[in-house]
Amino acid sequence: MKGHDPEAVPRPDDRAVSGLNGLAAEPPNDFALRVLRSAGVPRERYDTYVRLETPVGGLFVAAGPHAVTGSALDSAGLGATAFEELHRSRTNRSAIRSAKPFPGAVTALRTGRARGLPIDLSGLTVTERAVLEAVRTIPVRQLRPVAWVAREAAVPSAAVVGALAKNPVTVLIPCHRVTYDSGVPCDAVHVPDVGDALRTAEGVDTRRAAELSRLGAVFLGSDTTRIYCHPTCAHARRITPPHQVPFRSAREADRAGYRACKSCRPVIA
Repeated sequence: MKGHDPEAVPRPDDRAVSGLNGLAAEPPNDFALRVLRSAGVPRERYDTYVRLETPVGGLFVAAGPHAVTGSALDSAGLGATAFEELHRSRTNRSAIRSAKPFPGAVTALRTGRARGLPIDLSGLTVTERAVLEAVRTIPVRQLRPVAWVAREAAVPSAAVVGALAKNPVTVLIPCHRVTYDSGVPCDAVHVPDVGDALRTAEGVDTRRAAELSRLGAVFLGSDTTRIYCHPTCAHARRITPPHQVPFRSAREADRAGYRACKSCRPVIA
């Protein structure tokens, strides 16, 4: 404009700008979910997810109308957007942020007991599903070797580690409770140190487990009951040090006249 003086252009009041910026709040967690509901999109066409706290950071947990469909820790730098993309690539379903977790998920995560939580593993092979269902039966605070998982799942031992690495519902399906047959943790699905942190949070004596592994002690027997168990079995934890008898194999325990525990059911030679 001819003769226009730039200095004469009205400048917004700083207080007004500050007030407007204050209105630019983040939408609520379930904003997108409300939009879908308002648009009448059937619930069966998408999953919802929340972020729950764990001893090793946040855990994104997705679910459909009837079951949990996936979970992943953010400890490796995984953000909400990346989780949504990961979930869609694996399930071909969108994951929409929600403020309400799937019923039972919070309790399962807090107690470590997720065996009764409905989990959808339909995207996996029959063998992978069998392995992960066997892992779900491992009690909290206890560890089981690959051979035990293989026996429970009725699959070859060689198939177990690969199935663990494909666990799509991490933490809730507790692969951190699986060890190699030597007793060394088999953290096929976790980044370094996460497995140890999860075991410690559950109350597993990781130092004792590591010590027994170094000694080659796969099982612990009691010289009073003449029964041998996995070292983390609830019954094994009650054996006082003077009465603990370590065994390198079930065969060795059997030859010494010991019987397998009926609770933890070690693999018998």
